[in-house]
Amino acid sequence: MVLKTWRFAPLLFVALGACATAPKTTEEGYITELPEEVVALAAPYQNLNAVRLDPADGCYWYLHRNPVEDTFLPLRTAGGNPICTRLATEAEIAAANTSETQ
Repeated sequence: MVLKTWRFAPLLFVALGACATAPKTTEEGYITELPEEVVALAAPYQNLNAVRLDPADGCYWYLHRNPVEDTFLPLRTAGGNPICTRLATEAEIAAANTSETQ
């Protein structure tokens, strides 16, 4: 459902030389050290200690914990835009939307 709204919302892309190679991650897959640019852009209410870079969409996702469930949410700026390293193609968006409805 989140991906469907991305077509209409502007995405924020981070031009990072470090993203040319895979970032170092923990055993759980969390990035061990986020790029300074990402930390500076991220809204303050998000968990920056549990962030993954999804290769399918090129966006950063963080682990949100609450009393009901733990879930990954897109890492966003204070303005609400997702923080990504590249634009997802229309085919990737369509595939994600299809898998959500199944």
